[in-house]
Amino acid sequence: MAEPEFRAGFGCLVGRPNAGKSTLTNALVGEKVAITSDKPQTTRRAIRGIVNRPGAQLVLVDTPGLHRPRTLLGERLNDLVAETWSDVDVIGLCVPANEPIGPGDRFIVRALQGVRATKLAIVTKTDLADRQTVAQQLLAVSALADFAEVVPVSAVSGEQVELVAELMIGQLPPSPMLYPDDVATDEPTRVRIAEFVREAALEGVRDELPHSIAVLVEEMTEETTRGGEPLTRIYADLYIERPSQKAIVIGRGGERLRRVGAAARTQIEQLLGTKVFLDLHIRVAKEWQRDPKQLRKLGF
Repeated sequence: MAEPEFRAGFGCLVGRPNAGKSTLTNALVGEKVAITSDKPQTTRRAIRGIVNRPGAQLVLVDTPGLHRPRTLLGERLNDLVAETWSDVDVIGLCVPANEPIGPGDRFIVRALQGVRATKLAIVTKTDLADRQTVAQQLLAVSALADFAEVVPVSAVSGEQVELVAELMIGQLPPSPMLYPDDVATDEPTRVRIAEFVREAALEGVRDELPHSIAVLVEEMTEETTRGGEPLTRIYADLYIERPSQKAIVIGRGGERLRRVGAAARTQIEQLLGTKVFLDLHIRVAKEWQRDPKQLRKLGF
């Protein structure tokens, strides 16, 4: 009997901000490739997570949440989403189980109408809703459009994560492997480190501040300690838009910034497999979200 053909291709999770896309991406990949936060627009770039299964490889592109933009950064993020949609084989629309369908969800469904990729609907965060609420949400989501499949999932508990992987892989064309099977993401290490710092900085800040935070790794050096252990020194700049935001990020007596450094360092050490010395500096880049030159510098 002939071996089934290997399948490989691109998939994409879309949805309004904070719909559970990044958490589901991490669950499908099996390791943390996208940062997560309850702050809207946490994801700012198209992050590729590579989902390897027997006989198949799904390159899953986690995109920023589609939203009505108020800044040049917002416009660029929306352009990135639309560009990603045009290049994938399968799209999973993520709608949280615990929130009513709103204008943002309908806006995305309308935007998807002209896209050729197969569309699945994924009702996320089922661990935060009772069974009846999940059932009602599945019906409501089914009524939005003609989806190939509608499936509930909890990335936190792992329930139905494998089914989502199977359904997305089922839409991929026959193809050789696109990445080595031991690769989880093609994100550069410096970018992943900057994102870990930003994730830690987003924890507990006021609502107006998250959009203003960007992180750039300026320098990374490797050395050996006197005890013969490898040590990575990382110098990173944390950008904000106004001098008044500096005190919020630093905290009383520098306490918040120390917490940010400690939380980020733990994740960076897991990523690099070495001890890490992390040096964070706060920089003010006035209205960087609206400034094309600053956006270029910060990688947008």
